[in-house]
Amino acid sequence: MTAITAWPGRAETWLDERGKGAWIVAMILGFVLFWPIGLALLAYMIWSKRMFKSGCSHRRHAAFSTRHAFRSSGNSAFDAYKADTLDRLEREQAEFEAFLKRLREAKDKAEFDDYMAERARAAQAGASGLQGREPGNDSPRGSY
Repeated sequence: MTAITAWPGRAETWLDERGKGAWIVAMILGFVLFWPIGLALLAYMIWSKRMFKSGCSHRRHAAFSTRHAFRSSGNSAFDAYKADTLDRLEREQAEFEAFLKRLREAKDKAEFDDYMAERARAAQAGASGLQGREPGNDSPRGSY
């Protein structure tokens, strides 16, 4: 890759490192200097979904963690400890997420059971209230 073709990638990385505000400033400067540049930046930001994401910092953090999480420190004992710790943390996170899912399901089931019991009580109360009425008469136990 030559220096001429590499500059757009470097510019994009540089703007991503500074966040969504840098993209907006670059777009405004593009409109001020030469409107097709600003329009092109706006189209690129919309097309790449940079305008509607939570922000470029999320991508920067993901790239940073990927770059530095598995890089060797040169100390094999520490690298083994780090790998074991990361594996344990991932297992604990998966177990905790499974626990939260079971907790939500139990809560939903309890709410549904309460709803069904309340509905059954209402139906039973409605049925027992209709038993004392005569056909064709809306008042209970005959007319007054």
